[in-house]
Amino acid sequence: MTAPQAFPLKPAPIRVPDEVLDDLRARLAWTRAPVDEGNEDWSYGVPAGYLRELIAHWRDGYDWRKAEAALNVHEHYQVSVAGVPVHFLREPGRGPRPIPLILTHGWPWTFWHWSKVIGPLADPAAFGGDPADAFDVIVPSLPGFGFPGPLTGFPDVNFWKVADLWHILMTETLGYEKYAAGGCDIGGIVTSQLGHKYADELYGIHIGSGLPLDFFTGPRAWDFARNRPLTDDQPADVRARIAELDRRSASHLAVHMLDGATLAHALSDSPAGLLAWLLERWHAWSDNGGDVESVFTKDDMLTHATIYWVNNSIATSMRYYANANRHPWSPAHDRTPVVQAPVGLTFVRYENPPGVHTAEERVRAFETGPQARWFNHVNVNAHEHGGHFIPWENPDAWVGDLRRTFRGRRP
Repeated sequence: MTAPQAFPLKPAPIRVPDEVLDDLRARLAWTRAPVDEGNEDWSYGVPAGYLRELIAHWRDGYDWRKAEAALNVHEHYQVSVAGVPVHFLREPGRGPRPIPLILTHGWPWTFWHWSKVIGPLADPAAFGGDPADAFDVIVPSLPGFGFPGPLTGFPDVNFWKVADLWHILMTETLGYEKYAAGGCDIGGIVTSQLGHKYADELYGIHIGSGLPLDFFTGPRAWDFARNRPLTDDQPADVRARIAELDRRSASHLAVHMLDGATLAHALSDSPAGLLAWLLERWHAWSDNGGDVESVFTKDDMLTHATIYWVNNSIATSMRYYANANRHPWSPAHDRTPVVQAPVGLTFVRYENPPGVHTAEERVRAFETGPQARWFNHVNVNAHEHGGHFIPWENPDAWVGDLRRTFRGRRP
């Protein structure tokens, strides 16, 4: 079902005050770099030399007003959902029967990480596709991740509570009778929760990972390894892959779940520190061959970082991890599979688990493994190219996979 002919809200374009941008440039000018010898290869973390380049460009070359104009090509709205301020972007569908689709980002994403797929999903014909595949695209910012500003009054925010907000947004605020949902990273489990709790009101969901909804439950949820053995008798490639995946995410999960507020004091005060913390993940988690700028240009990275900075949102964005554990997920029903809405999944080889080498093996490993039992999966795909930011890194693959998930499921 589509929304009413007249969209029920008044657009609210993004406009960051000049004094906020002036303060950012002043702080960048006062950046003090640490001593960082012998780290040109990123082996100790973000190199001071490369960060210095980015900081200089952020201060003297980057044009937020140009980025802001690109954001405002789309319609933006701000609403209150159950008392929580919510920002979202909308691109109306252009086709005979567009269905509403809500796309949810993750960390350290912003809503703008969906920017490459919005047009093809809303107006397939303009991108060489079939207009019958059109969606009315809704892209919210996770509360506390950016616009409309710092999140207050919701200190226990987490993924399953956001799923409830999104359902209210789509059905009550926007008036859709039924809708579709997609997501990656935190947005993937928000979307899975929608497919679990509200399956009868969804056409289906499409996600970029197959994390179980109880992923953050338990006394050691901060430990990415989860007691996964690392033994001398394992094949060398399996041992190396276990260690590689642990290095990518161990500090991320541990700090965000155990000490996020402490780190936030530094990142909320220093734009250089904020950029470094975000940059390390963009570098480590994207399929970039060692060159992060092959995936994100300097301006791309600085647009995302500026969204975090001008909204002072880093603390509440990290809070999601601890709160997913402190307020653990519990099932809304006891039916199986847990996620009963039709589910499509997109995997990439860059995130293959140990012992899985090709995209084809990734599909088989999922379909024969324990995670598959969580989902009513109807469309499972894997791709050779792309990393953790799939809709940004390989937008054609994401769009194609998502379209297949919903073909034959429209009214």
